[in-house]
Amino acid sequence: MNTNVSGHQSANPITCAGHSLLHRTRRTVLKLAVATTIGTGLLGISACSTIDPAIYVNEKPKFDLKSYFNGTVDAWGVVTDRNGKVIKRFSVVLDCKWDGDTGVLDESFTYADGTKDKRIWTLKKNGDRYIGTAADVVGEATGIASGNALLWSYTMALPVDGKIYNVKFEDWMFLMDDETMINRAEMRYFGVKTGEITLSFRKRK
Repeated sequence: MNTNVSGHQSANPITCAGHSLLHRTRRTVLKLAVATTIGTGLLGISACSTIDPAIYVNEKPKFDLKSYFNGTVDAWGVVTDRNGKVIKRFSVVLDCKWDGDTGVLDESFTYADGTKDKRIWTLKKNGDRYIGTAADVVGEATGIASGNALLWSYTMALPVDGKIYNVKFEDWMFLMDDETMINRAEMRYFGVKTGEITLSFRKRK
């Protein structure tokens, strides 16, 4: 605090500016968490993981993305902020088709408030590795399968208040049986965790 000539204390402008910047940063991070469109539906992660997918190589059943995401798959999920509070609930229906090693995953989202969204992925398979593209994904998504697990990463361009923010995702998918898969995604913006997405997938017979 500074003291002016009348003896009254006035706020230090540098301190105020710092508090204002911190407030705006926190507000932006919160908006990103709330605004996330759950487009991870199927896939989503960040630049690199601290966990090597190879540690799951002996886990079964073996997760082959092409085999699992073929036909119709249903999923249900929640978005939580960085404190663990649920801020969105949704369901998604995936219509999946493959032509050789190129696949198209058409995701239709329905949120608890009745709003809807859609994302279409184009995937290419190369052994246990995958590359994916979508309209709101920056560059290419990359995936590595090992054992019953799949690690998938990408950066999504999210619109918030007229601006675009590039948010990184890290997805871990774990095949539980031939029909059930669990997905956990972590969102980060400039290295700061903004939230998580948890999904349960069920492949239709």
